[in-house]
Amino acid sequence: MEGQTALAKEVPPPIQMLQIISGFWVARCVYIVAKLGIADLLKDGSKTAEELAAATEAHAPSLFRVLRALVPFGILSYEDGRFGTTPLSETLRTDQPGSLRWFTMTELGEEHYPAWGELLYSVKTGGIAFDKAFGEPCWEFFRKNPENAQIFNNAMSGLTAQANEALHAAYQFTGIKKIMDVGGGHGGLITGILERNPTMRGILFDAPQVIEGAKEIVANSDVAERCEMVGGNFFESVPEGADATIMKWIIHDWNDDQSVAILKNCHRSLPENGKLILVEAVVPETNEPHFGKFIDLNMLVMTGGRERTETEFRELYEKSGFRVTRIVPTESPFSVIEGVKV
Repeated sequence: MEGQTALAKEVPPPIQMLQIISGFWVARCVYIVAKLGIADLLKDGSKTAEELAAATEAHAPSLFRVLRALVPFGILSYEDGRFGTTPLSETLRTDQPGSLRWFTMTELGEEHYPAWGELLYSVKTGGIAFDKAFGEPCWEFFRKNPENAQIFNNAMSGLTAQANEALHAAYQFTGIKKIMDVGGGHGGLITGILERNPTMRGILFDAPQVIEGAKEIVANSDVAERCEMVGGNFFESVPEGADATIMKWIIHDWNDDQSVAILKNCHRSLPENGKLILVEAVVPETNEPHFGKFIDLNMLVMTGGRERTETEFRELYEKSGFRVTRIVPTESPFSVIEGVKV
């Protein structure tokens, strides 16, 4: 850390600022690598820019310039005219558990990137930048554009695979007989929970079109017989029958009034002393760096939602009829906020 601080002091402030400003250049180049599936093409060995361009129907000289720019960041290697893989590029391989390829695509090219171009609109008005950029809310956009929705859901599944190990290392689902994953997407979280808890049963609950996309995935898992799948709208109601409800990266999509509406429906569906478990970033109330502070801006841009501090989570639980029992940090940027119905 001292060495990094000393190095930072050696770089003049204007150069530091230029590096910060141009950061999106790097990110957009990473998007190209993800979109074209470059990491997949390199898994069996290094290739020239011409070979990669032929496989991706790209312009070889231009592709070379993009790939060359990423080499100093350790995203690709380059030797004897051939590009190869690195640990960073491996994270973009489609076949890797927890692949970040889809997340890169949705964040840096498909929807999030144009929406971030309207961040000033959100700052000036408090409105949702995505709605300004696309003319409709993101969930309506995904409903009308199933290919984009598939990329987004794949991105969330990849992040779930990344977060599952950290979650299970930090939090034990002891005493829960049946758990419901509300807004559970393609089932990555709940199947992971059921695999580690062989006597537990589960319910996967999400919008009907999402559940349709999850059916084959859950059916091919080892826990299919223990996992029900239900389609619906969590603003209207939540299925009964579980003694615990879990939501991962759901409540941060919504403002406080909307979040309370969702949580009150969860409250009605749970038995006495039923558990509410949220997996979310808990934003520090200090000035320390934290990924959650930028996820918070992403929510402002995309949905009008927000990340919350511990104090804000406690207030949200209280308004919804729950009491926070503990907050468990994980090795990821996310924590487990456990509560009980009161």
